[in-house]
Amino acid sequence: MPQMNKKTLAKLRCELRWESAIAKHRDCFNTTRLNLWRDFFPPQLESDLMGRSLGEQTRYSFAPGELVEPASSHQCFRLKPHQFNQRFGNKGLIPQRNGRFYPRGMLQEISTLFTEDRHPFRLIADANTKTDFYADLNHPLASYPLDLQVTITGIWAQGEQRGGRSQDVAALLTDNGPGMQTRWRDQPTDFWSDMPFMRRDCRSDLAFYDQPRLIAHLDQTAQDELAALHGQLLAPNSQVLDLMSSWQTHLPDELALAELVGLGLNEVELDANPRLTERVVHDLNAMPQLPFATAQFDAVICSLSIEYLIEPIAVLREIARVLKPGGVCVIVFSNRWFPTKAIQLWEGIHEFERPGLILEYFLAAGGFIELETFSLRGLPRPANDKYADQMALSDPIYAVWGRRSAD
Repeated sequence: MPQMNKKTLAKLRCELRWESAIAKHRDCFNTTRLNLWRDFFPPQLESDLMGRSLGEQTRYSFAPGELVEPASSHQCFRLKPHQFNQRFGNKGLIPQRNGRFYPRGMLQEISTLFTEDRHPFRLIADANTKTDFYADLNHPLASYPLDLQVTITGIWAQGEQRGGRSQDVAALLTDNGPGMQTRWRDQPTDFWSDMPFMRRDCRSDLAFYDQPRLIAHLDQTAQDELAALHGQLLAPNSQVLDLMSSWQTHLPDELALAELVGLGLNEVELDANPRLTERVVHDLNAMPQLPFATAQFDAVICSLSIEYLIEPIAVLREIARVLKPGGVCVIVFSNRWFPTKAIQLWEGIHEFERPGLILEYFLAAGGFIELETFSLRGLPRPANDKYADQMALSDPIYAVWGRRSAD
């Protein structure tokens, strides 16, 4: 069996675990081609991987500021009004919203930044004035202890090594994403200004979905990973509601359920779903109330559709009502959607801010505990996928879930 050494290339599945004041978080990143001779590894990781075999796992713990740059007050700047370029990127006037992320290139008259810089910074409203702002350039994970689990998923020999581009493994795991899905110092993020639930297409959803769309919204690898996640969170022989359902439910074949009720907008799509035991056509944007009894279900899942809800908090309250105490609500999404029917906020925020938005939905609805987020990126796209010649990587998966409280 091949073993890791300076002359091998490797693929790793890295799971970063951390905990904020409102949720537990797990961010998974799959590396493609790492070179132990050329690439930069955290010191603990590089020495420990040597001699290990395919499938082996290792675990590491990092103090705050050890895997990423430590937090520093020098990375937080009070902004004068003109230093935040509200017309950046020719996208119209960009509002200033507390706790949100923006590209650093928006900031003017800061000597270390340039307009081409797309790395995110967090905008923080002054607690006293509410109108003055700070730019926090610290990494959003800088203040958190981090646990890392690494699994070797591929090892192969490399020929003669002649340089090449080096990669920083810690940066691959933590840059441009992880940490952005939670609040800044437990202050609620301002997702609610600027009419966030407006949509380009205001027609009835029943009219939009009048024609069935029997298409896959994820590549096969992402579908398999979504099914596996549901398999981890749903108990066998439970009663499950598939909210905003369609012709696919994304469950493991081996998961037997006592009941799987599908609520969706198109009868043909629902009829094409072989896993459903009951089918209900219902427009949640016209009527957020769910046509089910209180405490009827052990679990509610909503896959690849949350971005279309115009009253998501009302729907989450209804989900809490129909769940049994301890029951789980699992919301999953990716970076593909029907743009004219998604709420305008969805497209305007970073991919890793979207789990933060869903967390705020859960918190505003009430009735949920044990909130968690999950992300999965970096897996290869199947070679036979129709977009394989355009995109090398599988569709990312983001998930947020919580359990119904007992009271």
